[in-house]
Amino acid sequence: MRVFVTGASGWIGSATVPELLAAGHSVVGLARSDRAAAALTAAGAEVRRGTLDELDVLAGAAAAADGVIHLAFQHDVAFSGGFLAAAQADRRAVEAMGAALAGSDRPFVLASGLLGVAPGRLATERDGLAPDPAAETGPGVRQGTAHATLAMAGQGVRSSVLRLPPTVHGDGDQGFLAAIVASARQRGVSGYLGDGTNRWPAVHRLDAAHLFRLALERAPAGSVLHAVGDEGVPIRAVAEVIGRHLDVPVAPVEPDHFTWLAGLIGIDSPASAEQTRELLGWQPTQPGLLDDLDKGHYFRAAA
Repeated sequence: MRVFVTGASGWIGSATVPELLAAGHSVVGLARSDRAAAALTAAGAEVRRGTLDELDVLAGAAAAADGVIHLAFQHDVAFSGGFLAAAQADRRAVEAMGAALAGSDRPFVLASGLLGVAPGRLATERDGLAPDPAAETGPGVRQGTAHATLAMAGQGVRSSVLRLPPTVHGDGDQGFLAAIVASARQRGVSGYLGDGTNRWPAVHRLDAAHLFRLALERAPAGSVLHAVGDEGVPIRAVAEVIGRHLDVPVAPVEPDHFTWLAGLIGIDSPASAEQTRELLGWQPTQPGLLDDLDKGHYFRAAA
């Protein structure tokens, strides 16, 4: 297939592009900067310059492709206080690409999130499917985008939503786990909230990249998929590995210890990928979160 990938030079995209190329697909990656374009060219992909706000570019690239994997999101806008604006831009981008694919039965794979889908219990692929009125205009707009993607199945698009854990880990990760390590280093305490038994699901980015390829190739229209290697790692267990590597105490802390992560770190949100594994034959092969953390590369990066 000729595959259009947004976010192709990002953390997950930079693993997904080689995965696709190794399987014999050709890749056209969206690049909004010279650095991204150079990275894509070096990886062996074709470059399409543009941003998520350039809907004509997105629609044209989607129309010319045999399938689309949408990984991009305006994280810089979201993390500077503009989450709703970033989520609304994402919705417009999805609608533009979906319209370009309508009636073609070509695949469209949307990257979505798992954190908070079913707080306090093991989330499955059947959770979070009921439309939420707040999803159209409120903070849940990304959930609304996932519902809109699934609805494309009725418009002749082989659409699927691939939910990612908050921790997609691996050497070079600068996401949530790196931020938790940085907080422990800066404050001299490896912390957790309450008793630290709340759980986060996790997946290695190479396993996630493999699942994106499988979804592109054979996920049925309207599928919800979970990229979960570890169903639920207690945050205290994460803190203990960090404390051992940094040689700092491990203890309960106040939410502000985690700065911008304060509203997320205490969520208990385990998740299963049993149905995804049965549907697509996906089997994670990379190290789990604690084993990967114990390898030490997060601490070299934070030094």
